[in-house]
Amino acid sequence: YMESICKNHFLQLLYRKIDGATLLSRNERNLNCVVTFQTHSILQRFMLRFDMLQLDCNDHLYVYDGAHAVGTHKADLTCKDTKQSVGALFTKTNFLTFKYVTDNWGTETNGFKMVITSVKDSKLNCADFRCKVPDFCIHQDLMCDGVSHCADGSDEAVGSLCPGPDRYINTIFGIDLTWVILIGVSSLIVCGCIIGITICVYVRNARNTPNQLNSSIQLNQMIESNGSSKHLQGTLPRETTTIPASGNLHHPAGPLGN
Repeated sequence: YMESICKNHFLQLLYRKIDGATLLSRNERNLNCVVTFQTHSILQRFMLRFDMLQLDCNDHLYVYDGAHAVGTHKADLTCKDTKQSVGALFTKTNFLTFKYVTDNWGTETNGFKMVITSVKDSKLNCADFRCKVPDFCIHQDLMCDGVSHCADGSDEAVGSLCPGPDRYINTIFGIDLTWVILIGVSSLIVCGCIIGITICVYVRNARNTPNQLNSSIQLNQMIESNGSSKHLQGTLPRETTTIPASGNLHHPAGPLGN
């Protein structure tokens, strides 16, 4: 907005290098503001046009083809001028200066919307976007930004270069809605697979737990049984058998008995 760009600070005295800009004025009062823009290359110049122009008769917008608001102005725009009557203004230098003077009275409808574009002759090694009418080049960053920087609007052509007018509706955080849906479905499938694998592992472990418990119980019983047997073997007396010597104990062998 002009109210912010015309604040009295040191940046107001600096040349602003731009590829393109849109300036808005909305019933600013008591302004006496001078702003200068410069292209990035001396091979470029500025094109100036208006999307809306409705000034009060006591307000003036002076346009200068140069780095200072001195000498003969290129245009003096006031209430008699409209965007149709002004059309497009081109500078011969790579500087554009305008002086905006307003009084203390106005209505909410007073103001303008100015589109400034740095352009280059297409014959001078045009490596950026080339407008069709007139035949000049603009920076590629100005394409598909919602502002027509070419006089014929070719930098905002629908279909061939830019998405349709609903491009902001069919996007989420700058990502096409189709990709958002695909990413969402893929994420759900991956999450479902992870949950399914987790459930299968849990069920398998749950089935193996009783078998392991039974095996542990049986093993403990076997250990206890073996321990009891060893205890009994250690405490019970062993029976001994004495093998008699040769002969009969009641009738010993010898010369007295037969």
